[in-house]
Amino acid sequence: MRFKGHLVAPGPTEVPPDVLLSMAKSVPHHRSDDFIPLFEKVREDLKWLFQTKNDVLILASSGTAAMESAVSNFLKRGDKAIVVRGGKFGERWAEILSVYGCVPVNIDVEWGKAVDPSLVEKALKENPDAKAVYIQASETSTGVKHPFKEVAELVRERDGTIMVVDAITALGVFDVQTDEWGLDIVVGGSQKALMLPPGLAFISVSEKAWKLSETSDLPRYYLDLKKEKKNQLKAQTAYTPAVSLIVGLSKSLEMLKEEGLENIFKRHRILSKGVREGLKAMGLKLLAEDSPSEAVTAAICPEGIDGQKVVKYLREKFKIIIAGGQDRLKGKIFRIAHIGYYDPFDMILTLSAVEMALKDMGYEISLGSGVKRAMEIYWEAMRDGKG
Repeated sequence: MRFKGHLVAPGPTEVPPDVLLSMAKSVPHHRSDDFIPLFEKVREDLKWLFQTKNDVLILASSGTAAMESAVSNFLKRGDKAIVVRGGKFGERWAEILSVYGCVPVNIDVEWGKAVDPSLVEKALKENPDAKAVYIQASETSTGVKHPFKEVAELVRERDGTIMVVDAITALGVFDVQTDEWGLDIVVGGSQKALMLPPGLAFISVSEKAWKLSETSDLPRYYLDLKKEKKNQLKAQTAYTPAVSLIVGLSKSLEMLKEEGLENIFKRHRILSKGVREGLKAMGLKLLAEDSPSEAVTAAICPEGIDGQKVVKYLREKFKIIIAGGQDRLKGKIFRIAHIGYYDPFDMILTLSAVEMALKDMGYEISLGSGVKRAMEIYWEAMRDGKG
């Protein structure tokens, strides 16, 4: 039997046809009069998405490059920085800091759990000279949503300490109030809720963070944010930008603004709830039971079933791409995304495929049990006008 194929991983995610079509047009020159107004509009629309008055810089890179720039432009060699390590991407912050000769003060959190803000408060008291706190808003590897707003409250009154948030799988999914919550640096990426292919990264920088950058002595060239800001204020970039992706970004931001932030947040809440409850109706346990992200759900595999084989089964049998576990979670979980260009029927389709895969792998399940529960949630939301 032939299957069409569906991408339901937490990045890259599905790209809407209108966005793809916009990128299929002739490529404008990045210094031309055709491109400059579009670039200016995109930068203004990104401020709307980030909920900030700060400039949001656009980089031709993956999100990791923006993470790296959030270290190399603001700290000095030997500086301490507090890092919440509760997953693969929390560990990445510590790895980047170490590469640059900074000193990560790690708060190790059990994978699948959210950090307790009191642990950050304790670390700040024990390390009053810490220059930054690095955290994920949404830890993609575990499906956890960290209490980054509460952590920011601990940081914002400290003049010499900045709050740095990896919001790559949070922006356009749930509320990230950059200015209101005192988030000094916020990082985003194109291939998540912005509904684009990989290749763009975004970084918002507060005045407090720019002040700290004045004393930074770490090496940088391509990721020199001061140079980028100087150029982007003139509707230019320091180096050749990913022009077609920025054209697509203009369209995706137009679509997001048409939907509106509150409706975007509601949609992701409903989609994620349906997936979580559907998986539990199958008899599965969730990794991030207490603090789930609206971006991605991680299900713990039944005993005797390898999560990587579940992922492989869906890919080879149904052409449905979900994600497996990373690092210490490899083979123990599988992850379903509900971030960006998805609707309830995408989730129902994916859950039905998971049910069939598990049954074929020997798991005792009544086909339709998870799908039924998800359908009930989506039907109730649509009936009540929440969807």
